Amino acid sequence: MAHQHIFKRYELKYMLTVEQKKRVLSAMEPYMTLDEYGKTTIRNLYFDTDTFRLIRRSIEKPDYKEKLRIRSYSQATENSTVFVELKKKFDGVVYKRRVELSEKDALAWVCGKEHCKQNSQIVNEIDYFMDYYENLKPTVFLSYNREAYITKKESNFRVTFDDNILCRQTDLSLREPPHGESILPEGMVLMEIKCGGGIPLWMARTLSQEHIYKTPFSKYGTAYTTLIFPELQEDINND
Repeated sequence: MAHQHIFKRYELKYMLTVEQKKRVLSAMEPYMTLDEYGKTTIRNLYFDTDTFRLIRRSIEKPDYKEKLRIRSYSQATENSTVFVELKKKFDGVVYKRRVELSEKDALAWVCGKEHCKQNSQIVNEIDYFMDYYENLKPTVFLSYNREAYITKKESNFRVTFDDNILCRQTDLSLREPPHGESILPEGMVLMEIKCGGGIPLWMARTLSQEHIYKTPFSKYGTAYTTLIFPELQEDINND
């Protein structure tokens, strides 16, 4: 199976109730179908500095921000395929580069134990990123159940639905099963529209009819503000 490794698109986020999701899915049915992954549990291991420089910068909502993570679409073993992803956002546009490796090789590379076994422009970009920030380490494990849809006709328009978003700061390994603290409001679903330009008229009409509006929501950002930062404050207060 060939995988895409370079992305440039808008990513628009919406918070839906379960009933709204059902109605949006009904509106999508004539136009969209599940993608190659379909319904899966995505696992992400985010990397940051000791001072959480990357995510602190991100939640300040700058014009430019970036993140590094390793992603798996199933519970990993040392030989299973994962993706090292460098994600940047500038002026509302998301740019994502990713490298496909075994879990063992990906972790050794990003943790600075050995060089990447591949040679490409994307590898060079990620190497530069890691050299710039220095001593990156796993900071948060984030998992969620995802339904991913693509259009039936050739198009880069995609829609995903995420629920059961869990985060943790222990067991920071893609080989561990999903568990942790929920960061999604109870009874809600996170919908993301990913597109290179405008939203199809039928989707725009559905969003208007359902009174569904864009909302800022960063999974790692929410994990930091609800889980990591309060613990840091408590540690400071206890010193």
